Amino acid sequence: MPQHPAYPVGLRLTARKTIVIGGGQVAQRRLPALIAAGADITLISPSATPSVEAMADAGEISWTRRRYEHGDLADAWYVLIATADRAANDEASAEAEANRTWCVRSDDAEAATAWTPATGRTEGVTVAVLSAEAADRDPRRTAGIRDALVEALRDGTVSVQREHKPGVALVGGGPGDPDLITVRGRRLLAEADVVIADRLGPRDLLDELPPHVEVIDAAKIPYGRQMGQEAINQALIDHAKQGKAVVRLKGGDPFVFGRGMEEAQALAAEGIPVTVVPGISSSISVPGAAGIPVTHRGVAHEFTVVSGHVAPDDERSLVDWSAMARLTGTLVILMGVDKIGKIAEALVAHGKDPETPVALVQEGTTAAQRRVDATLATVGATVLAEGVKPPAVIVIGPVVHENPVRNPR
Repeated sequence: MPQHPAYPVGLRLTARKTIVIGGGQVAQRRLPALIAAGADITLISPSATPSVEAMADAGEISWTRRRYEHGDLADAWYVLIATADRAANDEASAEAEANRTWCVRSDDAEAATAWTPATGRTEGVTVAVLSAEAADRDPRRTAGIRDALVEALRDGTVSVQREHKPGVALVGGGPGDPDLITVRGRRLLAEADVVIADRLGPRDLLDELPPHVEVIDAAKIPYGRQMGQEAINQALIDHAKQGKAVVRLKGGDPFVFGRGMEEAQALAAEGIPVTVVPGISSSISVPGAAGIPVTHRGVAHEFTVVSGHVAPDDERSLVDWSAMARLTGTLVILMGVDKIGKIAEALVAHGKDPETPVALVQEGTTAAQRRVDATLATVGATVLAEGVKPPAVIVIGPVVHENPVRNPR
């Protein structure tokens, strides 16, 4: 029989009977996409990996805990055979052929009636790459082609006509390293007409924007020039009402001390659609980049993130510092460089050990990252002596010493 290339097609499996035979690593990799497609999935296998078992426990799939038996494929639309039993695979494959059911086999592509492509998703499309013939099926090659296409779509090397969607996206840009913005955040940034950017966002990404994109500097420089919050809100409203796609690019996560809710409320009051794109918070990513785990078994079972924007003795403070002092876990303080001396004094006054270790990570995840260590007793003087400046994340607790590898920048 002459060899012909596979005919590519997209299967719509929503609520349609799908059988997966075998609960091992292949099923673990393929099941999430079938679940996302809305398939009515039955797993037939006497055992399963813990991840596959968790899918069954969550009700995402049904699990028949036995080996394949003839007749299991009745009325199925699609079958994935993924066991190490060649005889059982052949029998199931023959039943699928007799039933005219599309069948994928992980052990023998030549014996299958369908192949699973290397798949990636971006820009609202699915990229699927298939080899022309079974003999040419090299998973590394097809995966490499898929990855190159997906990355080209994401970084703009390959451009596509996008649907223009006016409104505002509050995008968390992560702690500073441009690689740490989410895929969705980067896509929305590429689609923007206007970008209103904080100085703590991933600034390197602004250079990638097309020339027509208007960039508005909304930097809030500590003790210096800044764009007021009301002015930021009004700029978001004005540009959105002009029918533009607006991205508010913020550092970290929009809702972790980022005043994202204030902006969302102002936009909602004007009837402007808002999309919130969570970001990687500096409260966990910056300590991690410096080799500090905010939790560690046997050391810290909780971590608390606190704003250090106002001092403990300030009447505007909403923090219960006596409660903070009683915690045995990790305390992470954001925006507290200039107040850390008073914060440390308050914690010690409420019973915290003066020798509790403290780490300050300045410009975390960027090329300028540096770490300065101290204790509660010495941190105020250390900040002055070392010239620590914002932005810096402050970590207080025994996890500061749980860092056998300090990540270089």
